[in-house]
Amino acid sequence: MVTILDVSNTASSVAPCIVSALPFLFSRGHFSEPLTLSLYLSLPRPLFLAMDEEYDVIVLGTGLKECILSGLLSVDGFKVLHMDRNGYYGGESTSLNLVQARNLWKRFRGSDKPPAYLGPSRDYNVDMIPKVCSWVPFIKYGLNDNTTEFIGHALALHRDDQYLNEPALDTVKRMKMYAASLSRFQGGSPYIYPLYGLAELPQAFARLSAAYGGTYMLNKPECKLEFDTRGKAYGVTSGGMTARCKKVVCDPSYLPNKVRKVGKVARAIAIMSHPIPDTHWSHSVQIILPQKQLGRRYLFCCSYLHKVAPKGKFIAFVSTEAETDRPEAELKPGIDLLGPVDELFFETYDRYRPINTPSSDHCFISTSYDATTHFESTVMDVLSMYTMITGKTIDLNMDPSAAGIAIE
Repeated sequence: MVTILDVSNTASSVAPCIVSALPFLFSRGHFSEPLTLSLYLSLPRPLFLAMDEEYDVIVLGTGLKECILSGLLSVDGFKVLHMDRNGYYGGESTSLNLVQARNLWKRFRGSDKPPAYLGPSRDYNVDMIPKVCSWVPFIKYGLNDNTTEFIGHALALHRDDQYLNEPALDTVKRMKMYAASLSRFQGGSPYIYPLYGLAELPQAFARLSAAYGGTYMLNKPECKLEFDTRGKAYGVTSGGMTARCKKVVCDPSYLPNKVRKVGKVARAIAIMSHPIPDTHWSHSVQIILPQKQLGRRYLFCCSYLHKVAPKGKFIAFVSTEAETDRPEAELKPGIDLLGPVDELFFETYDRYRPINTPSSDHCFISTSYDATTHFESTVMDVLSMYTMITGKTIDLNMDPSAAGIAIE
């Protein structure tokens, strides 16, 4: 059974859990059309201020999780310094064009000369960690196996079958969330997807942080964490200067000795001249291949309508939790559904989870992104980190005036 999840001929992706977690994005009508999220927030300008200041929190890396936390903490009144060794936003969750600053062709082909038939490089925004932003749920009772599997995995987005052995309350809440998501937009889907790629979301949260006084420094080499004799982080050194802080937030790459490998993700990226076959010529679609039949595989496709490719081109992604060092073989069940492709890229990356004790070393490390094509695990990690950092549960009913500040 192939589960095609909420096919829509406009966009599909950022939804209810993110709707509540991103109140400022949805408060001022930032939608150019139903199911298409267009972020009009201007980007924060990097402020090359003196490093010899003290901050409440220094955030390292501008992946989505780090940018969300930076924005939320700034809104909460924390003095935040946000640094990245890269010269662009997004980290591992960035969006690449073909040959310019963020270079897809060189990363996968080792060259700066893609074939001309692919179209202009500047028209591409190919997500490295594609995710439809959603947190929707599913029910077992009185249903046959196929219906149960569809609801549990396609609507509820459960990643395994453990939910079948758990109380029904969570399922009911997830189904209500799904229904609320469907009714929020008029395009027949609970998902929306950012125009110009997923890297727009980290940049939007970076702008939120800047609107509340956050300081940004990109292209900062080294970013070496400093620890006192008790093993507590007290600052970050870059370019011979040290910025002091009470807490550090970062992705696993900044503290490799405080994380452990927990898995590996295999991903294929396809450039195509057509939508995925048998999806009614949909420009955006998510497909989930259930675990029982093929081993869980995730497919996601978007198109030139989302400003991620030149006119007539489609970008498809296939991902799974890898069990071997042969991504081509593991991803084949999903790739076979794509039809002819113009170009196909493969990559694998290790997933890490923190093993430190934040209360002891003052380091708050995010987990790596998984193979799913939705944001449930990402948002849960952000909410957990926020609570560890602040000691309180996030208030998702915060004043959404940041959107107005950012636009003004």
